[in-house]
Amino acid sequence: MNKVLIVDDDVAVTNYFMVFLMQTGTFEPEVVNDSRKVPGLLGEREYDAILLDMDMPTVSGMDILKLVRERGIDTPVIVLTGVSDVELAVRAMKLGAFDYLTKPVDDEKLLEVLNNSLEHRQLYDTIEELPSELSRQDLAHESVFEEFPTNDPSMIRMLHQAEKIAGSELSVFIWGERGVGKEDLARAIHRSSPRSNAAFITADPASQNPDRFAALLFGEARAWGGKKEESPGFLEEAAGGTLFLDEVDSLTLPLQVRLRRVIQTCEYYRERSARIRQTNVRFITASTLDLTQEKYRDRFSRDLLYHLMVNSIRIPPLRERPDDIPLLAEHFLRKEREKTGKDVKGFSEEFMELLKGYGFPDNVQELKTIVAGSVVNEETDTITVDSLSSYIRARMQPESAVSAEHYTPRTMDEIQHEHARKTLAICDGDVEKAAQILQITPEEVRRMVPADEAEPG
Repeated sequence: MNKVLIVDDDVAVTNYFMVFLMQTGTFEPEVVNDSRKVPGLLGEREYDAILLDMDMPTVSGMDILKLVRERGIDTPVIVLTGVSDVELAVRAMKLGAFDYLTKPVDDEKLLEVLNNSLEHRQLYDTIEELPSELSRQDLAHESVFEEFPTNDPSMIRMLHQAEKIAGSELSVFIWGERGVGKEDLARAIHRSSPRSNAAFITADPASQNPDRFAALLFGEARAWGGKKEESPGFLEEAAGGTLFLDEVDSLTLPLQVRLRRVIQTCEYYRERSARIRQTNVRFITASTLDLTQEKYRDRFSRDLLYHLMVNSIRIPPLRERPDDIPLLAEHFLRKEREKTGKDVKGFSEEFMELLKGYGFPDNVQELKTIVAGSVVNEETDTITVDSLSSYIRARMQPESAVSAEHYTPRTMDEIQHEHARKTLAICDGDVEKAAQILQITPEEVRRMVPADEAEPG
Protein backbone atom coordinates (compact mmCIF):
# COMPACT_ATOMS: atom_id res chain seq x y z
CA MET A 1 0.00 0.00 0.00
CA ASN A 2 1.21 3.47 -0.89
CA LYS A 3 1.02 5.92 1.99
CA VAL A 4 -0.38 9.33 1.00
CA LEU A 5 -0.42 12.33 3.34
CA ILE A 6 -3.36 14.67 2.58
CA VAL A 7 -2.99 18.19 3.99
CA ASP A 8 -5.96 20.55 3.65
CA ASP A 9 -7.87 22.65 6.21
CA ASP A 10 -11.17 21.81 4.47
CA VAL A 11 -12.53 18.71 6.25
CA ALA A 12 -15.02 17.94 3.48
CA VAL A 13 -12.21 17.86 0.90
CA THR A 14 -9.92 15.63 2.95
CA ASN A 15 -12.77 13.24 3.81
CA TYR A 16 -13.62 12.87 0.13
CA PHE A 17 -9.99 12.22 -0.85
CA MET A 18 -9.59 9.73 1.99
CA VAL A 19 -12.64 7.66 1.05
CA PHE A 20 -11.88 7.79 -2.67
CA LEU A 21 -8.25 6.69 -2.25
CA MET A 22 -9.14 3.93 0.20
CA GLN A 23 -11.62 2.52 -2.32
CA THR A 24 -8.85 2.11 -4.91
CA GLY A 25 -7.22 -0.54 -2.74
CA THR A 26 -3.72 0.75 -3.54
CA PHE A 27 -3.45 3.83 -1.33
CA GLU A 28 -3.36 4.27 2.43
CA PRO A 29 -4.36 7.90 3.08
CA GLU A 30 -3.59 9.90 6.22
CA VAL A 31 -5.45 13.18 6.72
CA VAL A 32 -4.22 16.37 8.41
CA ASN A 33 -6.51 19.41 8.67
CA ASP A 34 -4.21 21.45 10.93
CA SER A 35 -1.11 22.29 8.90
CA ARG A 36 0.86 23.06 12.09
CA LYS A 37 1.12 19.31 12.69
CA VAL A 38 2.85 18.59 9.39
CA PRO A 39 6.48 19.47 10.36
CA GLY A 40 6.32 16.96 13.20
CA LEU A 41 4.79 14.24 11.02
CA LEU A 42 7.46 14.69 8.36
CA GLY A 43 10.09 14.05 11.01
CA GLU A 44 8.40 10.90 12.34
CA ARG A 45 6.96 9.10 9.29
CA GLU A 46 7.69 8.38 5.65
CA TYR A 47 5.16 8.85 2.87
CA ASP A 48 5.06 7.80 -0.76
CA ALA A 49 3.28 10.98 -1.84
CA ILE A 50 1.88 14.19 -0.34
CA LEU A 51 -1.29 16.01 -1.44
CA LEU A 52 -0.83 19.58 -0.25
CA ASP A 53 -3.29 22.48 -0.35
CA MET A 54 -1.63 25.83 -0.95
CA ASP A 55 -4.19 28.09 0.75
CA MET A 56 -4.22 27.31 4.48
CA PRO A 57 -4.10 29.44 7.64
CA THR A 58 -1.19 29.41 10.10
CA VAL A 59 1.30 27.27 8.10
CA SER A 60 0.77 27.68 4.35
CA GLY A 61 1.31 25.05 1.70
CA MET A 62 4.28 27.03 0.39
CA ASP A 63 5.86 27.00 3.87
CA ILE A 64 5.47 23.22 4.06
CA LEU A 65 6.91 22.79 0.57
CA LYS A 66 9.95 24.87 1.54
CA LEU A 67 10.35 22.71 4.64
CA VAL A 68 10.25 19.53 2.55
CA ARG A 69 12.98 20.96 0.34
CA GLU A 70 15.13 22.18 3.27
CA ARG A 71 15.03 18.75 4.92
CA GLY A 72 15.96 17.00 1.67
CA ILE A 73 12.79 14.88 1.69
CA ASP A 74 12.38 13.26 -1.73
CA THR A 75 8.68 12.42 -1.37
CA PRO A 76 6.80 13.76 -4.43
CA VAL A 77 4.47 16.63 -3.50
CA ILE A 78 1.31 17.34 -5.51
CA VAL A 79 -0.07 20.78 -4.73
CA LEU A 80 -3.76 21.75 -4.80
CA THR A 81 -4.70 25.23 -5.98
CA GLY A 82 -7.66 27.26 -7.14
CA VAL A 83 -8.27 27.64 -10.88
CA SER A 84 -6.92 31.20 -10.85
CA ASP A 85 -3.71 30.33 -8.97
CA VAL A 86 -1.59 28.98 -11.83
CA GLU A 87 1.26 31.36 -10.97
CA LEU A 88 1.26 30.05 -7.41
CA ALA A 89 1.39 26.49 -8.73
CA VAL A 90 4.34 27.37 -10.96
CA ARG A 91 6.18 28.84 -7.95
CA ALA A 92 5.47 25.62 -6.08
CA MET A 93 6.88 23.52 -8.92
CA LYS A 94 9.97 25.71 -8.97
CA LEU A 95 10.43 24.75 -5.32
CA GLY A 96 10.27 21.08 -6.25
CA ALA A 97 6.58 20.12 -6.34
CA PHE A 98 5.99 17.21 -8.71
CA ASP A 99 2.73 18.50 -10.20
CA TYR A 100 -0.35 20.54 -9.38
CA LEU A 101 -4.10 19.97 -9.51
CA THR A 102 -6.77 22.66 -9.58
CA LYS A 103 -9.91 22.37 -7.47
CA PRO A 104 -12.36 20.79 -7.92
CA VAL A 105 -10.11 17.79 -8.62
CA ASP A 106 -11.15 15.22 -11.21
CA ASP A 107 -10.96 11.66 -9.78
CA GLU A 108 -9.23 10.13 -12.80
CA LYS A 109 -6.75 12.99 -13.00
CA LEU A 110 -5.95 12.60 -9.30
CA LEU A 111 -5.17 8.91 -9.77
CA GLU A 112 -3.11 9.59 -12.89
CA VAL A 113 -0.97 12.24 -11.19
CA LEU A 114 -0.53 10.14 -8.05
CA ASN A 115 0.52 7.10 -10.09
CA ASN A 116 2.91 9.25 -12.14
CA SER A 117 4.45 10.62 -8.96
CA LEU A 118 4.99 7.10 -7.60
CA GLU A 119 6.49 5.99 -10.90
CA HIS A 120 8.79 9.01 -10.89
CA ARG A 121 9.96 8.34 -7.33
CA GLN A 122 10.63 4.69 -8.09
CA LEU A 123 12.57 5.73 -11.19
CA TYR A 124 14.50 8.37 -9.24
CA ASP A 125 15.42 5.80 -6.57
CA THR A 126 16.54 3.34 -9.25
CA ILE A 127 18.80 5.95 -10.86
CA GLU A 128 20.20 7.02 -7.49
CA GLU A 129 21.04 3.39 -6.70
CA LEU A 130 23.10 2.94 -9.86
CA PRO A 131 26.64 1.87 -8.87
CA SER A 132 29.38 4.47 -9.14
CA GLU A 133 31.31 2.32 -11.61
CA LEU A 134 29.29 1.37 -14.66
CA SER A 135 30.18 -0.06 -18.04
CA ARG A 136 28.49 0.26 -21.38
CA GLN A 137 28.17 -3.53 -21.51
CA ASP A 138 25.90 -3.40 -18.44
CA LEU A 139 23.15 -1.78 -20.53
CA ALA A 140 20.20 -4.10 -21.04
CA HIS A 141 19.70 -2.69 -24.56
CA GLU A 142 23.31 -1.94 -25.50
CA SER A 143 22.73 -2.23 -29.25
CA VAL A 144 19.97 0.38 -29.06
CA PHE A 145 22.57 2.95 -27.95
CA GLU A 146 25.03 2.11 -30.76
CA GLU A 147 25.24 5.76 -31.81
CA PHE A 148 26.93 6.54 -28.49
CA PRO A 149 30.26 4.65 -28.37
CA THR A 150 32.00 5.92 -25.25
CA ASN A 151 34.39 5.16 -22.43
CA ASP A 152 33.60 8.38 -20.61
CA PRO A 153 32.11 7.73 -17.11
CA SER A 154 29.67 10.66 -17.31
CA MET A 155 28.41 9.50 -20.72
CA ILE A 156 28.03 5.89 -19.56
CA ARG A 157 26.04 7.03 -16.56
CA MET A 158 23.90 9.20 -18.82
CA LEU A 159 23.12 6.17 -21.03
CA HIS A 160 22.12 4.11 -18.01
CA GLN A 161 19.91 6.97 -16.83
CA ALA A 162 18.30 7.15 -20.28
CA GLU A 163 17.67 3.41 -20.29
CA LYS A 164 16.00 3.53 -16.87
CA ILE A 165 13.84 6.48 -17.94
CA ALA A 166 12.88 4.65 -21.14
CA GLY A 167 10.94 2.07 -19.15
CA SER A 168 8.57 4.69 -17.73
CA GLU A 169 5.73 6.60 -19.40
CA LEU A 170 6.88 10.00 -18.16
CA SER A 171 7.98 12.90 -20.35
CA VAL A 172 11.69 13.39 -21.04
CA PHE A 173 13.62 16.61 -21.69
CA ILE A 174 17.01 16.31 -23.45
CA TRP A 175 19.30 19.29 -23.65
CA GLY A 176 22.76 19.94 -24.95
CA GLU A 177 24.62 21.87 -27.60
CA ARG A 178 23.85 21.54 -31.29
CA GLY A 179 25.15 18.31 -32.77
CA VAL A 180 25.55 16.26 -29.57
CA GLY A 181 22.96 13.68 -30.66
CA LYS A 182 19.70 14.66 -28.96
CA GLU A 183 17.51 13.04 -31.61
CA ASP A 184 19.65 9.89 -31.59
CA LEU A 185 19.16 9.63 -27.83
CA ALA A 186 15.42 10.23 -28.18
CA ARG A 187 15.21 7.39 -30.72
CA ALA A 188 17.21 5.11 -28.42
CA ILE A 189 14.86 5.87 -25.52
CA HIS A 190 11.88 5.05 -27.74
CA ARG A 191 13.45 1.82 -29.01
CA SER A 192 14.16 0.59 -25.47
CA SER A 193 10.70 1.57 -24.17
CA PRO A 194 7.41 -0.38 -24.02
CA ARG A 195 6.31 1.78 -26.99
CA SER A 196 9.12 0.54 -29.27
CA ASN A 197 6.73 -1.18 -31.72
CA ALA A 198 4.70 2.01 -32.22
CA ALA A 199 5.57 5.14 -34.18
CA PHE A 200 8.41 7.55 -33.43
CA ILE A 201 7.51 10.93 -34.92
CA THR A 202 9.90 13.87 -35.09
CA ALA A 203 8.64 17.45 -35.20
CA ASP A 204 10.87 20.52 -35.39
CA PRO A 205 9.01 23.80 -34.78
CA ALA A 206 12.18 25.79 -35.51
CA SER A 207 12.09 24.69 -39.15
CA GLN A 208 8.43 25.61 -39.67
CA ASN A 209 6.42 28.79 -39.95
CA PRO A 210 5.04 29.34 -36.39
CA ASP A 211 1.53 29.94 -37.72
CA ARG A 212 1.65 26.71 -39.72
CA PHE A 213 3.17 24.51 -37.04
CA ALA A 214 -0.02 24.40 -34.94
CA ALA A 215 -1.83 22.71 -37.84
CA LEU A 216 1.04 20.26 -38.30
CA LEU A 217 1.08 19.38 -34.61
CA PHE A 218 -2.64 19.18 -33.86
CA GLY A 219 -4.06 18.59 -37.34
CA GLU A 220 -6.68 20.78 -38.95
CA ALA A 221 -10.20 20.87 -40.36
CA ARG A 222 -10.46 22.52 -43.76
CA ALA A 223 -13.27 23.38 -46.16
CA TRP A 224 -12.71 22.92 -49.90
CA GLY A 225 -15.48 23.74 -52.35
CA GLY A 226 -18.16 23.28 -49.71
CA LYS A 227 -16.66 19.97 -48.50
CA LYS A 228 -15.07 19.51 -45.11
CA GLU A 229 -11.72 17.78 -44.96
CA GLU A 230 -9.86 16.68 -41.82
CA SER A 231 -6.07 16.37 -41.74
CA PRO A 232 -4.39 14.51 -38.86
CA GLY A 233 -1.37 16.04 -37.15
CA PHE A 234 1.77 14.74 -35.48
CA LEU A 235 -0.20 13.88 -32.33
CA GLU A 236 -2.33 11.38 -34.23
CA GLU A 237 0.60 10.00 -36.22
CA ALA A 238 2.42 9.30 -32.96
CA ALA A 239 -0.60 7.66 -31.29
CA GLY A 240 0.57 4.90 -28.94
CA GLY A 241 4.18 5.86 -29.60
CA THR A 242 6.56 8.75 -29.04
CA LEU A 243 6.48 12.34 -30.28
CA PHE A 244 9.91 14.01 -30.32
CA LEU A 245 9.69 17.81 -30.30
CA ASP A 246 13.11 19.20 -31.18
CA GLU A 247 14.01 22.84 -30.43
CA VAL A 248 10.95 23.04 -28.19
CA ASP A 249 12.07 26.50 -27.07
CA SER A 250 11.03 27.87 -30.49
CA LEU A 251 7.34 27.18 -29.80
CA THR A 252 5.25 30.33 -29.54
CA LEU A 253 3.75 31.07 -26.12
CA PRO A 254 0.18 30.24 -27.26
CA LEU A 255 1.42 26.86 -28.53
CA GLN A 256 3.22 26.26 -25.23
CA VAL A 257 -0.08 26.74 -23.41
CA ARG A 258 -1.82 24.27 -25.73
CA LEU A 259 0.98 21.72 -25.36
CA ARG A 260 0.77 21.98 -21.57
CA ARG A 261 -2.94 21.17 -21.78
CA VAL A 262 -2.23 18.08 -23.90
CA ILE A 263 0.32 16.83 -21.37
CA GLN A 264 -2.02 17.51 -18.45
CA THR A 265 -5.31 16.22 -19.89
CA CYS A 266 -4.31 14.07 -22.92
CA GLU A 267 -6.89 16.12 -24.83
CA TYR A 268 -6.55 18.45 -27.80
CA TYR A 269 -8.48 19.80 -30.76
CA ARG A 270 -7.53 20.28 -34.38
CA GLU A 271 -7.17 23.72 -35.89
CA ARG A 272 -10.59 25.15 -36.84
CA SER A 273 -12.38 22.33 -35.06
CA ALA A 274 -14.27 22.30 -31.77
CA ARG A 275 -14.20 18.53 -31.37
CA ILE A 276 -12.12 17.39 -28.39
CA ARG A 277 -9.84 14.45 -29.19
CA GLN A 278 -7.94 12.07 -26.94
CA THR A 279 -4.27 11.18 -27.41
CA ASN A 280 -1.91 8.57 -26.00
CA VAL A 281 1.54 9.92 -26.75
CA ARG A 282 4.79 10.01 -24.85
CA PHE A 283 6.59 13.34 -25.23
CA ILE A 284 10.34 13.65 -25.58
CA THR A 285 11.46 17.25 -26.04
CA ALA A 286 14.86 18.79 -26.68
CA SER A 287 16.61 22.12 -26.70
CA THR A 288 20.10 23.53 -27.09
CA LEU A 289 19.28 25.86 -24.19
CA ASP A 290 19.22 25.31 -20.46
CA LEU A 291 15.68 26.63 -20.13
CA THR A 292 15.86 26.68 -16.33
CA GLN A 293 17.99 29.84 -16.54
CA GLU A 294 16.18 33.00 -15.50
CA LYS A 295 17.01 34.77 -18.78
CA TYR A 296 14.58 32.48 -20.61
CA ARG A 297 11.73 33.15 -18.21
CA ASP A 298 9.83 35.48 -20.57
CA ARG A 299 10.50 33.25 -23.54
CA PHE A 300 9.36 29.89 -22.21
CA SER A 301 6.40 29.04 -19.96
CA ARG A 302 7.53 27.99 -16.49
CA ASP A 303 4.33 25.98 -16.20
CA LEU A 304 5.19 23.87 -19.25
CA LEU A 305 8.90 23.70 -18.45
CA TYR A 306 8.53 22.03 -15.06
CA HIS A 307 6.28 19.37 -16.60
CA LEU A 308 8.65 18.67 -19.47
CA MET A 309 11.58 18.38 -17.08
CA VAL A 310 10.15 15.62 -14.89
CA ASN A 311 13.05 13.67 -16.36
CA SER A 312 15.91 15.81 -17.64
CA ILE A 313 18.99 14.48 -19.45
CA ARG A 314 22.01 16.57 -20.45
CA ILE A 315 24.31 15.26 -23.18
CA PRO A 316 27.81 16.66 -22.60
CA PRO A 317 29.57 18.28 -25.57
CA LEU A 318 32.42 16.47 -27.28
CA ARG A 319 35.06 18.83 -25.89
CA GLU A 320 34.20 17.57 -22.37
CA ARG A 321 35.01 13.97 -23.40
CA PRO A 322 37.92 14.14 -25.88
CA ASP A 323 38.82 10.48 -25.29
CA ASP A 324 35.61 9.56 -27.13
CA ILE A 325 36.85 11.14 -30.37
CA PRO A 326 38.78 8.07 -31.64
CA LEU A 327 35.88 5.75 -30.73
CA LEU A 328 33.35 7.93 -32.53
CA ALA A 329 35.63 8.37 -35.55
CA GLU A 330 36.02 4.58 -35.89
CA HIS A 331 32.26 4.16 -35.47
CA PHE A 332 31.50 6.64 -38.26
CA LEU A 333 34.20 5.09 -40.44
CA ARG A 334 32.52 1.68 -40.16
CA LYS A 335 29.19 3.24 -41.10
CA GLU A 336 30.68 4.98 -44.16
CA ARG A 337 32.49 1.82 -45.21
CA GLU A 338 29.18 -0.04 -45.22
CA LYS A 339 27.45 2.79 -47.06
CA THR A 340 30.07 3.46 -49.76
CA GLY A 341 31.72 0.05 -50.10
CA LYS A 342 35.15 1.70 -49.99
CA ASP A 343 37.86 -0.36 -48.30
CA VAL A 344 39.17 2.36 -45.97
CA LYS A 345 40.77 0.65 -42.99
CA GLY A 346 41.64 3.49 -40.63
CA PHE A 347 43.17 6.91 -39.96
CA SER A 348 46.71 8.16 -40.16
CA GLU A 349 48.33 9.23 -36.91
CA GLU A 350 48.49 12.84 -38.13
CA PHE A 351 44.78 12.83 -38.98
CA MET A 352 43.83 11.43 -35.58
CA GLU A 353 46.01 13.95 -33.76
CA LEU A 354 44.29 16.72 -35.69
CA LEU A 355 40.91 15.38 -34.59
CA LYS A 356 42.00 15.13 -30.95
CA GLY A 357 43.24 18.72 -30.94
CA TYR A 358 40.10 20.18 -32.45
CA GLY A 359 37.34 21.72 -30.32
CA PHE A 360 34.36 20.54 -32.42
CA PRO A 361 31.99 23.49 -31.92
CA ASP A 362 29.32 21.47 -33.76
CA ASN A 363 30.11 18.37 -31.71
CA VAL A 364 29.47 14.77 -32.82
CA GLN A 365 27.57 15.81 -35.95
CA GLU A 366 30.60 17.76 -37.15
CA LEU A 367 32.91 14.78 -36.54
CA LYS A 368 30.51 12.57 -38.49
CA THR A 369 30.52 15.03 -41.42
CA ILE A 370 34.33 15.26 -41.41
CA VAL A 371 34.75 11.47 -41.46
CA ALA A 372 32.12 11.06 -44.20
CA GLY A 373 33.76 13.69 -46.39
CA SER A 374 37.21 12.21 -45.83
CA VAL A 375 36.06 8.71 -46.86
CA VAL A 376 34.67 10.12 -50.11
CA ASN A 377 37.87 12.08 -50.87
CA GLU A 378 40.46 9.50 -49.80
CA GLU A 379 42.01 7.39 -52.58
CA THR A 380 44.07 5.07 -50.36
CA ASP A 381 43.09 2.64 -47.60
CA THR A 382 44.06 5.11 -44.85
CA ILE A 383 42.46 8.48 -44.24
CA THR A 384 45.05 11.25 -44.16
CA VAL A 385 44.95 15.00 -43.66
CA ASP A 386 45.08 15.39 -47.45
CA SER A 387 41.53 13.99 -47.66
CA LEU A 388 40.20 17.10 -45.92
CA SER A 389 38.96 20.03 -47.98
CA SER A 390 41.02 23.20 -47.63
CA TYR A 391 38.16 24.90 -45.78
CA ILE A 392 37.77 22.07 -43.22
CA ARG A 393 41.55 21.78 -42.77
CA ALA A 394 41.90 25.51 -42.11
CA ARG A 395 38.99 25.39 -39.68
CA MET A 396 40.56 22.52 -37.73
CA GLN A 397 44.10 23.92 -37.49
CA PRO A 398 45.00 25.04 -33.95
CA GLU A 399 45.29 28.80 -33.53
CA SER A 400 48.88 28.56 -32.30
CA ALA A 401 49.58 32.17 -33.22
CA VAL A 402 47.04 33.38 -30.70
CA SER A 403 48.36 33.27 -27.17
CA ALA A 404 46.12 32.55 -24.21
CA GLU A 405 47.02 35.96 -22.86
CA HIS A 406 45.35 37.72 -25.80
CA TYR A 407 42.53 35.25 -26.34
CA THR A 408 38.99 36.50 -25.64
CA PRO A 409 36.71 33.64 -24.54
CA ARG A 410 33.38 33.41 -26.35
CA THR A 411 30.19 31.46 -25.79
CA MET A 412 29.33 28.52 -28.06
CA ASP A 413 26.39 30.53 -29.42
CA GLU A 414 28.79 33.27 -30.50
CA ILE A 415 31.18 30.79 -32.12
CA GLN A 416 28.37 29.01 -33.96
CA HIS A 417 26.91 32.34 -35.10
CA GLU A 418 30.27 33.45 -36.52
CA HIS A 419 30.80 30.08 -38.22
CA ALA A 420 27.35 30.22 -39.82
CA ARG A 421 27.96 33.80 -40.99
CA LYS A 422 31.31 32.93 -42.62
CA THR A 423 29.90 29.78 -44.21
CA LEU A 424 27.08 31.83 -45.71
CA ALA A 425 29.63 34.30 -47.06
CA ILE A 426 31.67 31.48 -48.67
CA CYS A 427 28.44 30.28 -50.30
CA ASP A 428 27.80 33.79 -51.72
CA GLY A 429 24.68 34.14 -49.61
CA ASP A 430 23.13 30.87 -50.83
CA VAL A 431 21.19 29.81 -47.72
CA GLU A 432 20.33 26.35 -49.09
CA LYS A 433 23.99 25.57 -49.84
CA ALA A 434 25.15 26.89 -46.47
CA ALA A 435 22.51 24.77 -44.72
CA GLN A 436 23.83 21.64 -46.45
CA ILE A 437 27.38 22.35 -45.32
CA LEU A 438 26.33 23.19 -41.76
CA GLN A 439 23.98 20.16 -41.57
CA ILE A 440 21.07 22.32 -40.39
CA THR A 441 17.88 23.62 -41.99
CA PRO A 442 17.74 26.82 -44.11
CA GLU A 443 15.37 28.30 -41.50
CA GLU A 444 18.01 27.76 -38.80
CA VAL A 445 20.62 29.48 -40.98
CA ARG A 446 18.32 32.49 -41.37
CA ARG A 447 17.66 32.52 -37.63
CA MET A 448 21.39 32.37 -36.80
CA VAL A 449 22.37 34.94 -39.44
CA PRO A 450 19.75 37.65 -40.06
CA ALA A 451 19.87 39.21 -43.52
CA ASP A 452 21.41 42.45 -42.22
CA GLU A 453 24.37 40.51 -40.71
CA ALA A 454 25.26 38.40 -43.75
CA GLU A 455 28.71 39.10 -45.21
CA PRO A 456 29.10 39.73 -48.94
CA GLY A 457 30.66 36.77 -50.80
